Amino acid sequence: MASGREIKTKIKSTQNMRKVTRALEMVSASKIRKAQDLMKASRPYARSMRKVIAHVAQASTDFSHPFLQERKQVARVAYVVISTDRGLCGGLNSNLFRRLLPAIREWQDQGVQVDVVAIGQKAVSFFRRLKGVNLIGSTSHLGERPKLEQLVGVIKVVLDAYAANGLDRVFLAYNDFVNTMTQKPTLDALLPLPLVAQELEASAGAKLEQAHDWDYIYEPDAATVLEHVLGRYIESVVYQGVLENLASEHAARMVAMKAASDNASKVISELTLSYNKARQAAITQEISEIVGGAAAV
Repeated sequence: MASGREIKTKIKSTQNMRKVTRALEMVSASKIRKAQDLMKASRPYARSMRKVIAHVAQASTDFSHPFLQERKQVARVAYVVISTDRGLCGGLNSNLFRRLLPAIREWQDQGVQVDVVAIGQKAVSFFRRLKGVNLIGSTSHLGERPKLEQLVGVIKVVLDAYAANGLDRVFLAYNDFVNTMTQKPTLDALLPLPLVAQELEASAGAKLEQAHDWDYIYEPDAATVLEHVLGRYIESVVYQGVLENLASEHAARMVAMKAASDNASKVISELTLSYNKARQAAITQEISEIVGGAAAV
């Protein structure tokens, strides 16, 4: 059994650790409400935008935008991966990477090159170490109120590569906020748009296309309108993914730090019991030595 001094040192260090975890838990609890408000405010727009764009992808327009063309031969794909900047949020990032890696390996087994755009320091660090994947863009430290301007650079890298036929598929990987206890690692298709329409059809269980050919009326012209709208669509979906991931981060950190605080309290109770037993054993030994010495005299 460890000495009373050693046990007391362990109790003190565990108490200090519990103070840190409780502080992080309270900080995340105070921030999660603001993150949820931001996420819920933009979620209807992002989802409606996704539905509109999927509907546009079914139109029979004379203008052929690169984002509307589904290429049969896939030689290169890209993943926009959204992670956290800091750790101590349980398995949030590892669950996302675990969900993403099989999809990347599946493409690589088919001889397809895989590019990654990392948003968040954890994703940057992870994909810099991962062999066989090209990290073509990154950004991090977006803060508690992310701005779209912080994402425009990395989004443009992907859009320019796709428009120049450098990419054939683009996917978005992030943690979807379900509730405080549940965050779902999600992979969504971004480009080409017919692939987005197929995903929505599969999730809704209904066909989006009509039985006859149809198209929108564009003003001033289809090229100008689609160029602007499709760019805003990508930006809105990626930005919504960042907000979903931010809310997921605070929820996961709050839950993880509460579990850590509870475990620390349990360890302190066990160590205190061990300390009391050790002290009692030491006192009993001293009394026995005194009694034994008196009897010898």
